[in-house]
Amino acid sequence: MALPITDGLLIVVKRDCDTCLLVLPVLDELGDAVIASQDDPSFPHDGVIDDTELALSWELQTETTPTVYRVEAGEVVESAAGWHRGRWEAVTGVNGLGAGLPDSRPGCGSKIFEPDVHARLLRRHSPSALRSRRVELGSAEDPFEAMFARGWSDGLPLVPPTEERVARMLTGTERAADEVVCSMPPDLVDCTVEKVAVNAVMAGCLPEHLPVVLAAVEAAATDSFNIHGLAATTYFSGPIVIVNGPVAKRISMNSGVNALGPGNRANATIGRALNLVVRNVGGSIPGGVDRSTLGHPGKLTFCFAEDEDDSPWDSLAMERGFEREDSTVTLFAGHGPTEIWDQLSRTAGSLAASFAGQLQRVSHSKLALMFDAVVIVSPEHARVFSEDGWDKSRLRAELMERLTRPGHEMLRGASGIAEGMPAAVAGGPIPKFRDDGLWFVRAGGRAGLFSAILPGWVNGDMGSRMTTVAIR
Repeated sequence: MALPITDGLLIVVKRDCDTCLLVLPVLDELGDAVIASQDDPSFPHDGVIDDTELALSWELQTETTPTVYRVEAGEVVESAAGWHRGRWEAVTGVNGLGAGLPDSRPGCGSKIFEPDVHARLLRRHSPSALRSRRVELGSAEDPFEAMFARGWSDGLPLVPPTEERVARMLTGTERAADEVVCSMPPDLVDCTVEKVAVNAVMAGCLPEHLPVVLAAVEAAATDSFNIHGLAATTYFSGPIVIVNGPVAKRISMNSGVNALGPGNRANATIGRALNLVVRNVGGSIPGGVDRSTLGHPGKLTFCFAEDEDDSPWDSLAMERGFEREDSTVTLFAGHGPTEIWDQLSRTAGSLAASFAGQLQRVSHSKLALMFDAVVIVSPEHARVFSEDGWDKSRLRAELMERLTRPGHEMLRGASGIAEGMPAAVAGGPIPKFRDDGLWFVRAGGRAGLFSAILPGWVNGDMGSRMTTVAIR
């Protein structure tokens, strides 16, 4: 929208503003100024610009009334909000304004930032029109029950994705609403930024969460992560979202006490939004494509941040080739945590032995190389390792050695257990994990000598690889 003047003064006011009433004498002194009124086209006098539809205020992003703007060549070059004699004189170039008025007084909030009005204006002035199909509900329909009935829900109530809410969600990213993020498996449907925003609304996200959700969606759709296979498996697993970098603090993610539990909006809704996209855009419906024998609660949402504050270790993202200042999302195909209890170990060697004992049980104590794992190391356990000079690479090397067993112990039928490794691999020692199949993330409360294992789904070409992408 072009401004109504090319050069001169433009002042935005509203009648319902005590400060605007206060500066009426100043408006008279600036007789050549163009005045726009947000709520009354006859205030302060006839002939002002009628901005009751707020198009001009939206274009200017007027936060406060009154605000005086100096316009040159059709562009705002300087402004002053509220009433402050010195700033108004600087903007207008007129000295001695408002004799007898106080030197300053705060202005009032602009109408464009009133909650209902702001949502309406966001929708109206969205850079690109929303293209998703509109679903009209009957006058007697409960919107929450209607979303259940239409199959959009993961079993929990959803936030209705109104046009206003979706438009507000899209303010969280500079990406165009119609940009195709990926072709989302299993149905290979074009998934746009807008479609992600719709599901993020339903999940309960805030706009500042949207870039993280978009990155998670991008990672999920890669061949390396293989969300189609993960969705269709009869195994327990689903996508686990691990966030690194400055974004985690910026959106107040939890990496500390109860990091895997309830209570944090970002953790809970980001993971849920990803799973809703896979369901509602990709078509993965339990009992349809999703054939998990038992599943696990984390298929609703499983998302947390790594605790990088005062960490003695490189973060997961840094291990995967990113810098500390990069914000990233890592997806791991895994399921619910298995505990590591060790209250007594005060040396790295002793604690590593406890870790190895629990890690041997991933998937099955006699199966190896097929499954990856992420170990969430609590700050107290991390301190034990770091005090002995063990970084993540040293811990990984020590565990890989401790988790390598003679092949004959792993054979099918050994120890009276039919399950196990085939005879073809039993000629020598067998490591539990492949070289890049064991990862460590520092998270959890600062008190409590407990860590956790996140067991993975099948790895490699036949399964899923941990996938990390930068957050735009």
